[in-house]
Amino acid sequence: MDEEEIEKAVVAYLKKKGFKQTEIAFQEEQQLNKNSSSSIHNNNSANSQIDPDLTKKILSFSEFETGPQRYQEEYSKLRSWAYSSLDLYKHELLRVLYPVFIHCFMELVARGHIQEARAFFNSYREDHEMTHLRDLQKLEGVLSPSHLEEMEFAHSIRLSKVNIKMCQYSYDLLLQYLHKTESITMLGIINERINFQVSPGQPGSISDDAEVVTLVASGHDASLINQKEVHWGLLEDSLEERLEKTGGSVPDSEKFDGDPKEGEVEENKKKSVEGGKQGAPLKKLKKDKVGVATGKSSRTESSTVTTAPRVKPELALPAIPVEVELSILEDLRNRVQLSNASLPSVSFYTFVNTHNGLNCASISHDGSLVAGGFSDSSLKVWDMAKLGQQTGPSFLQGETDSPSSEHVLGSSGGRRCYTLLQGHSGPVYSASFSPDGDFLLSSSSDSTIRLWSTKLNANVVCYKGHNYPVWDVQFSPAGHYFASSSHDRTAKIWSVDRIQPLRIMAGHLSDVDCVQWHANCNYIATGSSDKTVRLWDVQSGDCVRIFIGHRSMILSLAMSPDGRYMASGDEDGTVMMWDLSSGRCITPLVGHSSCVWSLAFSGEGSLLASGSADCTVKLWDVTTSTKAPLKEENKSGSNNRLRLLKTLPTKATPVYALHFSRRNLLFAAGAFSKSA
Repeated sequence: MDEEEIEKAVVAYLKKKGFKQTEIAFQEEQQLNKNSSSSIHNNNSANSQIDPDLTKKILSFSEFETGPQRYQEEYSKLRSWAYSSLDLYKHELLRVLYPVFIHCFMELVARGHIQEARAFFNSYREDHEMTHLRDLQKLEGVLSPSHLEEMEFAHSIRLSKVNIKMCQYSYDLLLQYLHKTESITMLGIINERINFQVSPGQPGSISDDAEVVTLVASGHDASLINQKEVHWGLLEDSLEERLEKTGGSVPDSEKFDGDPKEGEVEENKKKSVEGGKQGAPLKKLKKDKVGVATGKSSRTESSTVTTAPRVKPELALPAIPVEVELSILEDLRNRVQLSNASLPSVSFYTFVNTHNGLNCASISHDGSLVAGGFSDSSLKVWDMAKLGQQTGPSFLQGETDSPSSEHVLGSSGGRRCYTLLQGHSGPVYSASFSPDGDFLLSSSSDSTIRLWSTKLNANVVCYKGHNYPVWDVQFSPAGHYFASSSHDRTAKIWSVDRIQPLRIMAGHLSDVDCVQWHANCNYIATGSSDKTVRLWDVQSGDCVRIFIGHRSMILSLAMSPDGRYMASGDEDGTVMMWDLSSGRCITPLVGHSSCVWSLAFSGEGSLLASGSADCTVKLWDVTTSTKAPLKEENKSGSNNRLRLLKTLPTKATPVYALHFSRRNLLFAAGAFSKSA
């Protein structure tokens, strides 16, 4: 056997498998051999002829893999071996089957064996439908090699590795099987496409599978990124800290106008909260009645806030006007303390006659304004105080049971019961009120973000920075800054006074569907169609955490008030609670049967509300959720039932938005749907 034939076969094999670096190194070694002395070269040729078995095996690699039946045979044997393994290791070995299955299918398609690929796909898809149904539905559309490049999902999978957690013994068993059976095709796919995270000791529990079996298209650098330090505490000298220092008492500036002149205080508050501060018109008598209780509750809640560390702001935050600060402190002092025994009151805003045109809803911090984004590119804002005064039903396109005691914000003017804001040239997908309620942001499929004034009822700025539809936009907790997420796979940080973005966060493998600010404004979280959530440092623009575990696209995010925890909701109805410092999932909260479109933490962080397309609002006990897994992992089923405190069903209204006011009143909004 001539040495040149062997070298050509090896080079052809390396090219076919995509081992570019190995191919370059091999060719360099070839060149060195050619330049060496003729005697050494002859010896090498002689040695190559001595071992004909080795040359046959090398030359047979290409022929060995060209046959499509090899994929079917070897996968079938691997599947049978995994299912017949010992129960102790079976659940870890089965994790390998799904990534091997989809890569076998895509390899067959890439080689042009379309009929064999479809037969292979249909033969084994039932094994993975329970946990990966949505992925399989997407892959059904792959009918030619060009589709692998055109389809974003398939293309991203082929470009990245799958991370799989496995104990050392399971890993050794798998390698031993592959070598013993000479499953070259399976070994090649596993070597190229899977990154094993091998841990010493016994196999993990079966309940951990949700965290490790669905890592398709996730970055292989997640473990390195999650080692970065995250400062999750609250800002120094925050309003909560000031309230805590004063022990819930009234600041001197407010005391001066307070006790001796009650009438003046009431009048001043109405002026100061014209921008929308919740609860200003509450009667003095009510305040006196609940004074003792609220004082206790504020002290209780401040003790939970004390545990959070203090951090310095990385952004230059705007100064808070004195009247706004006093209004916020008033709300914090009168906050209702919630727990598993004391659930919040809920005010639900129902949109009617939307004709399936409502895409999003947003509620101002005190519930006095409600905005809706529509498919006809319009944005409509309802003033709750004026809604009940209207007599013209022909214009009524939304109705609410908002409590009459809530204060009003802005003025809609005109004869209609809503303010019509027009400017976008495509469907409006997201809206967000500023913390003081004076401004409203909206994002659209026209790739722009618009800033509206709720006092002037006019468009103030149009921000152009994305190249594709902008799915979500959110004001920061301090105002002035906002974040956006888009189909272009990026998230961007903006300030209202600049038309260009300040930071661009790039790293997701698919659409960035939702964005959420951290409580201290130093981080933002993004949820993507690549089934991951990422945490970004707003100062550097770097990714500091990757949260992996969801089985479908992430649709909603929420941060706990102390900044330690994050909740994420996905398309399958699963809510996951994450610890930002470790990057690990504390517990999955399972209960919804459809997409989770909105999440919100209560003011003190003890409860989590989730709103879903299944027409329910669910209330979860955060305290139990964050503590239970530490000692009671084996009782996850019973714990999950304890974590779900209450389910609040609507008649036929999917829940679009949720929001806790500063006083812990829960607002919700959705569009009535006959089909629901």
